[in-house]
Amino acid sequence: MKEKKQAKSKRDEQTQLLALLKTILPKVAPDPALANKIYSAFEAELRAKNRVHSFEKFCERIPLPDLEAKTLEEVKQQLVAGFGEADLEIEPDESGKSLSVDVSLPDGTQFHKIIPVRPVAPEASDAEEITLKFVSCPVSLPGDPELIWALAKRENMTNEEAAIALTKIEDDFWASKAGQKLLRDRVDRSFPEFIARVPAGVLGDSGLKRHYKLPEALKVLRLTPRKS
Repeated sequence: MKEKKQAKSKRDEQTQLLALLKTILPKVAPDPALANKIYSAFEAELRAKNRVHSFEKFCERIPLPDLEAKTLEEVKQQLVAGFGEADLEIEPDESGKSLSVDVSLPDGTQFHKIIPVRPVAPEASDAEEITLKFVSCPVSLPGDPELIWALAKRENMTNEEAAIALTKIEDDFWASKAGQKLLRDRVDRSFPEFIARVPAGVLGDSGLKRHYKLPEALKVLRLTPRKS
């Protein structure tokens, strides 16, 4: 579940990056053909890196308790299931401590990985994954310290770490496609507009949470004199 969430977050970041690049390129490269060429090269490089990352993660999940013939055949079958018509080569190391894997795809892409001999990972427990709790993390702006936004952070984060994460999220939000559209629609680039519009999932991925969508003014309590 955690890996899927991280993968989705990474895809979202890359989508936002490509959208930002598409916005910037016409400004720095007025020639449409050149801008398109740069964009295509950048997109292809991202795609290539993602394929390499996926291959390495695939290899990390392959069990390799030994280099016996039966185990090697099972490894080969997993590679065939994962890469289909690719040319596969697996070669045990002479020391008996690892397996060399080479994969050549029909489009010419090649992958190489050394898989160490390792114990079979224990089966995943049915026990519920420990989730860190959220704790209160109210924030305010220097110009109006009495206006409080009731946010929360994971309990293992310091206030400084939460502040840094929140600042980065705000910068990324205004640089995103959605943020750029809001600016074009003359929405004020301000913290109140950001915190009201940023998706909850984006905050959650960084260990933050918005308790209330709308800010509320701080209530100053007045002590009632005791009756004698």
